[in-house]
Amino acid sequence: MTNKENKMKGLELIKKAMKLEEVERIPWVPFVGAHAGNLLGLTATEFLKSSDKIVEGVNKAVELYNPDGIPVAFDLQIEAEALGCTLAWADDNPPAVISHPLMNGKTLADLKVPCPCAGRIPLVMDATRVLREKHPDLALYGLITGPFTLALHLLGTDIFMQMMMEPDKTHELMRFATDVAKMMAGNYIEAGADVVAIVDPMTSQIDPMSFETFVTPYITEINDFIREAGALSSFFVCGNAQQNIEEMCKTNPDNISIDENIPLDFVRDMALKHNVSFGGNIKLTVVLLMGDEEASRRDALECMDIGGKKGFILAPGCDLAMDTPKENLIAVSELVYDEVLQGELRASEAAGMDIELLDLTNHWDKEKVIIDIITLDSSSCAPCQYMVDAVSRASEPYGDKVIFKEHRIKEKEGVQMMASLGVKNLPTIVMDGNIDFISQIPPIDDIKAKIDGYLAAKN
Repeated sequence: MTNKENKMKGLELIKKAMKLEEVERIPWVPFVGAHAGNLLGLTATEFLKSSDKIVEGVNKAVELYNPDGIPVAFDLQIEAEALGCTLAWADDNPPAVISHPLMNGKTLADLKVPCPCAGRIPLVMDATRVLREKHPDLALYGLITGPFTLALHLLGTDIFMQMMMEPDKTHELMRFATDVAKMMAGNYIEAGADVVAIVDPMTSQIDPMSFETFVTPYITEINDFIREAGALSSFFVCGNAQQNIEEMCKTNPDNISIDENIPLDFVRDMALKHNVSFGGNIKLTVVLLMGDEEASRRDALECMDIGGKKGFILAPGCDLAMDTPKENLIAVSELVYDEVLQGELRASEAAGMDIELLDLTNHWDKEKVIIDIITLDSSSCAPCQYMVDAVSRASEPYGDKVIFKEHRIKEKEGVQMMASLGVKNLPTIVMDGNIDFISQIPPIDDIKAKIDGYLAAKN
């Protein structure tokens, strides 16, 4: 089968999977973001500020990875930037939000749903139109910032306190963020996107009751809007969102997509129970970024065997790290199309990845509290960013009595620290070796209370 024939089946396969029809081959969607710029030798900043470069990078990814679907752009700061948030640009990651208008003197009444001509919105819409014409049989994903994550960009972590103390104000903010999301979704669909993915990683930080109250009605509205406009919807949440998987399914999406924090068999059973397709969850760092071709094939095959041929879309757990070796993704692509190779791998022993644990004897301090924050990467992962910020703000009054450090599992040391501390989920706060806050951003006062407790014990 030629690449052209494979691509021609891509959109059809994605549609069948999302409609829970049996497929002859599991569809494959690499979530290529700034990694596509790396394929061109560009920095993330150069890539994400140019419609032409986005098109060129996605074209290159399509050529190399032979996908059934692919995102136009993976940047959850586009809407925030158009609404006045200041961004910090980087060479190796999408930009990060570093200012929040609603914390800096503006009110919600001052904000308006941005025009499709604002900021970099026209840039990604232009890229969508060009890619649609270039790849008519490929499923194009238009990624929009989910309303809760956009609310965090606008208000910062104060939203968690507002949810408890002033819920009506949170609903007003979510109403606004939903209107922004529908504007983006409509423009993506008009430009030619087949699937609109609502990417809302910050929802992994809240409990099911808060999700049902502050997220469900708004995501449901966006999903209905997408479907009425003739496209498919995907609800994409990074992080340990296991507690909210059923709530995600209840928002009436065509698909949910998750990362490696959540067991794929759990997601499969919950999604199919609610007649929703599901996608994921090849390991981003320890396999695709740090592993080799063999490890990448084996991890992908494990996902394929768990997911099966009804309702499953094979994909990385989140946005690909920029420096992910292209050979690893090519290896996954080859596996997807080669049933003989799949059989050979199933017959062989499962590959393991040995991780050397760190000697932490000198890591601790008898007088100071040591805080280790295990993240994917706070410069590119919104929940990680806000968790690190919360620790920083909570630690400030204690001066040198508290030492905190982020350990990014995009780096070998981060993987080793994660294993050495026994951390299983991201992001996680560990204080003096104790896992205290798992995958949920705690209030500042809760972090301070923990610090006070550890300091009192030392004294």
